[in-house]
Parts: sequence; structure tokens; C-alpha cells
Amino acid sequence: MEELLELRQFLEQGKIHEALLLVDELEEMSLSDKINKIDSYGVILLIHLIKQKAEKRSTRSWDVSIENTVREINKINKRRKSGGFYLNQAELIDILQQGYQLALKRAALEAFEGRYEAEELAAMVDEQEILTQALELIQK
Repeated sequence: MEELLELRQFLEQGKIHEALLLVDELEEMSLSDKINKIDSYGVILLIHLIKQKAEKRSTRSWDVSIENTVREINKINKRRKSGGFYLNQAELIDILQQGYQLALKRAALEAFEGRYEAEELAAMVDEQEILTQALELIQK
């Protein structure tokens, strides 16, 4: 909110260059926030996909969580006015790849009632297959 007041002051004072710099900063902050949210939802999505593959089953709860995380990722990533997306396919893949190890550790706590370490769980699933499935769900 403070930034908007500062922007207003710059515009009222005719300081267009300063106002544009502040707009750039606000855009960067907004994109960073969107990336962080997409990353968080991406980890949740990966956790459930890892559990499904490892346990060779699913639950209604996991299915609903997958559906909700995909919806949230798409909602956050969608540009409202101009159309298109904030993050392209390559950037989404990068975020999912970065979150995979964290998702694997968290899935290890939940899958098979936490009996396996992350490394053991990793041997039960195909990382690339899970990442591909996550991206396909997001891009439906």
C-alpha cells in the first residue's frame, strides 16, 4: 500500500521516471509472489502424485487435493486482462523440478505411513514421469 501512495506522489509531482521505476518494482514483486504461490501449490501437487505412484492407489482426499492445486496454479498463472500466462511451460517445468525433492521428503512422511525415507521412496517412482504428469494436469 505504501508503494501506491509513493507512486501517486511521483505522478502528482510529474516525476514520471521515478513512477515508472516504482511500477517496474511493483510488477517484479507481484510476479515473485505469484511464483512463490505456484511453487507451494506445485509441491502439494507433486506430493500427492508421488504417493499415488508409490502406493499404486489413490484416495478421494488425494484426488481432491490434486484437483484443487491444479485449479489454484492455473488461476494464479493466468493473466486476467491481457490473456496468456505469467509463466510459460519451461518456467513451470523448472519450478516443478526445483520442488520435487521437497515434495519427495514430505511424501515420505505420509506414504506407507512414513515407513520409508525419501531416498527409498524415490526408488519406487519415476521422477520424470511424475513431473510430466504434473505438467500435463496443469496444462489441461
